[in-house]
Amino acid sequence: MKVEALIFDMDGTMIDSMPWHAKSWMVFARNHKLDIDVTDLLARTTGRTGHECMRVLFDDRVLSDAECDALVHEKESIYRDLFHANFTEVAGFTAFAKAAVRRGLKIAVGTAGDRHNIEFAMSRLKMDPLPLAIVGGDEGLPGKPAPAIFLEAARRIGAEPANCIVFEDAPFGIEAARRGGMRAVAVCSTHTAEELAGPHVIAAVRDYEELAQSNFLETLDAATA
Repeated sequence: MKVEALIFDMDGTMIDSMPWHAKSWMVFARNHKLDIDVTDLLARTTGRTGHECMRVLFDDRVLSDAECDALVHEKESIYRDLFHANFTEVAGFTAFAKAAVRRGLKIAVGTAGDRHNIEFAMSRLKMDPLPLAIVGGDEGLPGKPAPAIFLEAARRIGAEPANCIVFEDAPFGIEAARRGGMRAVAVCSTHTAEELAGPHVIAAVRDYEELAQSNFLETLDAATA
């Protein structure tokens, strides 16, 4: 099992942001006088790009890209306002990523989040070193479960998809990894291991502290030696 690179989703995988996305959807819906089931909405949109999310939510309207841009900006501004005082990483993430780099693994990020949410997260995580590449959901690529975001992340860091491990917290992301020919680790911050299962999923953990305790990186060393 050769491993060149680890590719991380962002929301719910690097940062513990999904409860705040849920809250921001509720505020956004209230502002627009929409009656939503936020659990159902998250199930249908988590991993999709901002434009895709808005077209799911406003499925009775034809939205232009400009309208989508404005709606996404409004919703994500609410999210950042809610999360900024409560910001936290998924436990152990930055230490785990740093340890992976020390072992010679390439690190990349593949997220449906836009550049504003990426900057928001990265400025607070203060990763050292920074990822070699970050692919965002406002770059014109289809969102998950399509594999395009992960495949582009692998391309930018010069890694073969088969030699990448994707870290994901959502079913669409787990499926995107499978479609891209990548193995996956299920980060069970927002879903159960059963909900994130698949033949390509090599581990399911609550957080990176648990993963570190399992000697995951040392196991990769042995497998790739």
